[in-house]
Amino acid sequence: MLLPIVLRKKLSGGLAVIVAAAMTLGPVAPASAQQGKGPPILRDTETEVLLREYTRPILRAAGLEKQNIQMVIINDSSFNAFVADGRRIFVNYGAIMQSENPNQLIGVLAHETGHLAGGHLAKLRQQLATAQTQMIIATILGAGALAMGASRGGGNGGLANAGAATLSAPGEVIRRSLLSYQRQQEENADRAGVKFLTATAQSPKGMYETFKRFTNESLFAARGADPYLQSHPMPADRVEALEGLARQSPYWDKKDDASLQMRHDMVRAKISAFMERPDTVARRYPLSDNSLPARYARAISTYLHGDLRSALTQIDALIQVQPNNPYFQEVRGQALLEGGRPTEAIAPLRKAVQLSNNAPLIEMLLGQALVASENKAYTEEAISILRAAVARESEAPIGYAQLAMAYGRKGDYAEADLASAQAAFLRGDNKTARELASRAKTRFAVGSPGWVKADDIVASKPLSSQ
Repeated sequence: MLLPIVLRKKLSGGLAVIVAAAMTLGPVAPASAQQGKGPPILRDTETEVLLREYTRPILRAAGLEKQNIQMVIINDSSFNAFVADGRRIFVNYGAIMQSENPNQLIGVLAHETGHLAGGHLAKLRQQLATAQTQMIIATILGAGALAMGASRGGGNGGLANAGAATLSAPGEVIRRSLLSYQRQQEENADRAGVKFLTATAQSPKGMYETFKRFTNESLFAARGADPYLQSHPMPADRVEALEGLARQSPYWDKKDDASLQMRHDMVRAKISAFMERPDTVARRYPLSDNSLPARYARAISTYLHGDLRSALTQIDALIQVQPNNPYFQEVRGQALLEGGRPTEAIAPLRKAVQLSNNAPLIEMLLGQALVASENKAYTEEAISILRAAVARESEAPIGYAQLAMAYGRKGDYAEADLASAQAAFLRGDNKTARELASRAKTRFAVGSPGWVKADDIVASKPLSSQ
């Protein structure tokens, strides 16, 4: 789905503010959504890594591998994905949950890549600009006809009526023209998606299955609808065309690799545990289900809802099965951290950082544990780890917030104020950000790097106005 809207230049304010302990993307973290000013974003290293692996070969086939396209997970349980700025693919967590296998989700991502590769958003903006010009011309012509009819008296009512019709008609004509253009874009994205899947030796069946499911769900709603007033092709027609393309692929019957299916199921289990009610998780993953994803979901749900001792036992059993799984170590550390035992959380989080090749969001969780331990011996290490993390993941407020606490503990109040200002700015709290940055400027030497960064925040415009 192509969402023809213009987002702010920065989405940073919507990034997850790790709840209490740092849901830093390890465990999926609901975002503050900048107090409602932006789309609610979820962050999770395990999920984001999997999505990047899903998209990497497709982006390569589309010639977009070097464009640094980001995957952004939206806190929404419905099945949806869209592009909005040419640099990000947005995916609702519901799309992950409702995709029974990797191929179904990869098919949707291939469709969205088709929008990016086709430059559809930029072209749509151009169409909108053209439509505005057409509207202005039509309005001027219509007004001219009205004036001419009026100047010639009542005997020229026909001309005046024609002018009135000219004023009212352009909006509908142009709207239909734009919708037609959008429908063509969707059809082009479908074709491009199948092309990219075939080029990467992947089946387009999942893409077809997903859109067919949408068709079955929307048949009643589409009954009697005017096909010329839709932004997408009519469901049945679209699926018929897509099936014709997809079945031509030599990889139509190719199945997902079993190890990839397992990772997909593990991510779905994690999302379920963090985003669904415990009774829903229990029904979805009953005790009779001894699969690894089910055990993963139950362990997370158990710690989230207060039984830390039982949760740790379950997590330790998972670690015995896969001792080098960084996300099991991360969950253990997070459970201890959020359970008020930060010092004990340090060891598993150190291991999670090592096993994940220094994933910045997990580094932030480790930094948070080091700070929360209130052991001054860890202060310099926390600062070093958090600075490295925010350098690579610059839009996560939690990293700057924890860095501010570490600097405060060290007595470096200039850097503490600056980091606090950066955290506030990323949360969208521009007033607080400017106040803290202004104070930081008085603590730094004029012209120093810290002073310059603080001055940039003081001079910045609110994200909402960008």
